[in-house]
Amino acid sequence: MASEQRKTIRLDDPRALRAYAHPLRLSLIGMLRRNGPMTATQCAAVLDENVPNCSFHLRQLAKYGLAERAPAADGRERPWQATASSTSWTDDSDDPEARVAADQLNAAILRQYVRRAEAYLAVRGEESVEWRAAAGFSDEVIYVTAEQLVTLTEQVEALLEPYRDKTARAAGSRPVTVVQLAIPTPDDGAP
Repeated sequence: MASEQRKTIRLDDPRALRAYAHPLRLSLIGMLRRNGPMTATQCAAVLDENVPNCSFHLRQLAKYGLAERAPAADGRERPWQATASSTSWTDDSDDPEARVAADQLNAAILRQYVRRAEAYLAVRGEESVEWRAAAGFSDEVIYVTAEQLVTLTEQVEALLEPYRDKTARAAGSRPVTVVQLAIPTPDDGAP
């Protein structure tokens, strides 16, 4: 089967970056990307939210081009879909407002991943031995130039690409979040 086409939407406007940084909006767009079109009612049920709140935040995502109405099977359903499979933004803007907004978005995403990791740790003991051995945490300090780090990031992206194709999933596969943090670290041995 043909690989799904990956489309990235780029946010450069500080208002769009701040709008996307809302925790419920991050959850909604992530869910639409994983599951495909869903109604506000379906989203609310999965996220344990109320329908009007999900509807409002889906409209906000649409306002910034991150979500749109999907074709409905019948006239009563009003599903939403993500407009792209990923979102990117610049972290190196000369505009101070854009830098602050990007930092707010990065912090919101980091909080979301920390919550996800904590939720996994709470149920880790219920996982099979196979999955407990495969999943986990690690860290390592490497020494690279900025140029080498860009190359390394591109190589990691290339390694992950074959696993993004929803049409080529292996039997027994399940969604796994891979988080990449490339953070310059003090060279003084401090954590």
